[in-house]
Amino acid sequence: MFRLRQFRAYSTLAPTIRDVFLNPLPINSEITCYGHIKSIRSFKKLTFVDISDGSSHRSLNVVMDNNSAESASNFAVGQSVEVKGKWVESRGTQANEVRIVSDDPKHGVTILGQVPDSYPIQKKTLTLQFLRGHPTLRHRTSTLASVMRLRSKIETELATFFQKNSCVKVGPPLLTASDCEGGGQQFIVGQGNRPKEEFFSKAAYLTVSAQLHLEVLSQSLNRVWCLSPCFRAEDSNTNRHLCEFWMLEGELSYVTKIEQLTSFVEDMIRNVAQSLKTDNQENDAGLFKDLEQSRYSKEDRQKLTERWDTMLSREKWPSVTYTEAINLINLHKYNSKETLRWGDDILTEHEKWLAGDHFKSPVFVTDYPKAQKPFYMPNLSTEIYDAEKPTVACFDLIFPEIGELVGGSLREHNYDLLVKEMKERGMNIEAMDWYVSTRENGSIPHGGFGLGFERFVAYLGGIDNIKDVSAFPRAPGILAC
Repeated sequence: MFRLRQFRAYSTLAPTIRDVFLNPLPINSEITCYGHIKSIRSFKKLTFVDISDGSSHRSLNVVMDNNSAESASNFAVGQSVEVKGKWVESRGTQANEVRIVSDDPKHGVTILGQVPDSYPIQKKTLTLQFLRGHPTLRHRTSTLASVMRLRSKIETELATFFQKNSCVKVGPPLLTASDCEGGGQQFIVGQGNRPKEEFFSKAAYLTVSAQLHLEVLSQSLNRVWCLSPCFRAEDSNTNRHLCEFWMLEGELSYVTKIEQLTSFVEDMIRNVAQSLKTDNQENDAGLFKDLEQSRYSKEDRQKLTERWDTMLSREKWPSVTYTEAINLINLHKYNSKETLRWGDDILTEHEKWLAGDHFKSPVFVTDYPKAQKPFYMPNLSTEIYDAEKPTVACFDLIFPEIGELVGGSLREHNYDLLVKEMKERGMNIEAMDWYVSTRENGSIPHGGFGLGFERFVAYLGGIDNIKDVSAFPRAPGILAC
């Protein structure tokens, strides 16, 4: 605490509006603050101007009498301003406000940046779809600003959780020569008109997952994690997919059972959510209240509450195998004219039904068919392995309303078995020699997972489309700036 105060004493930065509310000045102190005008209300004797700088869901109320040099006609929503006045007790809903005294030459509102008459972010209902058409301005709205603050806070809580669990944060490369998932949905990296192989002497791609590199690092560091961008050239424009997205990935050594991974993932999500729910760093306005107060409809606030209550229920999240999940779907004939056969994909609509309607809880689905999963996932133990219906040691975590949130598995650490599987799939083992070599040099049992960060933010933020939780979404046909 002493070091923090010492830093602030020497800081040349003006306090944010969040700082003003968190550490209010003594009454009748002189104050200078900055922000954008959110609303203007002019009456016979007084004009009220609300300003926001995005640091908090709360706006700062500025009051001036109509005898001051400033005229309400000079102001417009969206202008950036500097306000100099006196910090006083408020007669309105806020505890305090900034009062501009007309006969004080030091007081006033200075317009720093003008806006055109067509400025789109007005104090009225604006749909998220409409806001996507204004990528440089949309985060001035209360809802999307609160989502960006949520993203920031989630990252902080994740870092705390991993540190407590002795996990080392690492920085895997974004450029790679390998396709982790084997789906062939990679973006090719090139330099101008030169052949794609010329710069690196081999083809280079934007990474689809950091997993393979994390596996390498986990062999040396025991437990590692990262939060980094991934890129998939998937021609899908749904509300669940982006071409550029962020993935939280962890790789844990000396893991031999799927239950170790699912328990770790559940603890991680619950710890982060609980910390966010009880966060109270803005007096009466913690992170959850920040989200809640930025929503103007009763339905949106109710959705937030229901999602957080579902996630933080006291009961441990249920777990079923793929085979059990298929049987449940067939038993209820959910939205399916035909019975699902073993080996069929569990579709997103089925996932949402399982978690949302049947279990009414996040649910783990384990032991998927081998044919559906990548090469690095090992067969189940010999005690439960079925040669006629081969399955692998893996899991998906399904959340209500969004479907799959996390996917993970044990990793095949036996050199002979890994190479055998790669050959059966027709993979180029020579090109993957760097990865395969880890199984020849003191290989250890390990496993890991990947969490779709935008999906997690969307669920916690009560947002239905992950394009609205990405600052600058990239999807097929979408590259605005």
